Amino acid sequence: MKPSSRLQSLPPKPRTGLKSWLTAALLLVILWLCARQTEASLSELVRGIPEMGKFFAKMVPPDWAYFRVVLKPMIETVQMAILGTTFGALLALPISFLAASNVTKLIFLRAPARFVLNLSRTIPDLLFAALFATVFGYGPLAGTLALTFFSFGVLSKWAYEAIETVDGGPMEAMTAVGANKLQWIHFGVVSQVVGQFIGFVLYMFEINIRAAAILGFVGAGGIGIYLNRTLGMFRYDQTLLIILFTLAIVIAIDMASSRIRGKLA
Repeated sequence: MKPSSRLQSLPPKPRTGLKSWLTAALLLVILWLCARQTEASLSELVRGIPEMGKFFAKMVPPDWAYFRVVLKPMIETVQMAILGTTFGALLALPISFLAASNVTKLIFLRAPARFVLNLSRTIPDLLFAALFATVFGYGPLAGTLALTFFSFGVLSKWAYEAIETVDGGPMEAMTAVGANKLQWIHFGVVSQVVGQFIGFVLYMFEINIRAAAILGFVGAGGIGIYLNRTLGMFRYDQTLLIILFTLAIVIAIDMASSRIRGKLA
């Protein structure tokens, strides 16, 4: 083959079109406008570094004696996360099937389900906690309910999107042999998404551990009450102990959930 014919057979190099440059320029303009409106300044950040250093210096060393005080609230935080994640997952399962377009064909059933999911994700977990603390009083019950509704909104979204991506072949085969709707869902849909859903629940549990540590700022129980108290009393050494304790819990849960997800894969 001649060199000229070999060059002609090569695919043309992709060109960077005007559209790509315009997109990049538009993104830069948006970033600049956001930074200007929010007064985000790199110079201010640099000038604040010495103050950050002073703040961190007040944290060291952590007050290890404070561990016995925060042990019970930390256990309460983990319990809140367990209950909130479990109840949220149980509530998310049925509505995720109603929201999935390949399972629920009727729009008057699917649209309200998606509206409920959008509404639950609109309200942040701290607002849920403040609302439930007002209704049920301050304590872990308000935090557990807040985590339940927070988990419900997020898990439902993840679940129904996973359901909509399942292989339609088994469902068509079951329809052809006369399977009813429950059999169709159980054998054609659940069997394909159960592994993903368990992975979603484990990840949601990790998120809820961190979220539960903050809910105490609005009186919803857990370690957040002590975190808020130590910051208010300028006991940053005790604050650091709470942060390290929370970090250890999160790492342990992450390692355990990673092993579980690995076995499910």
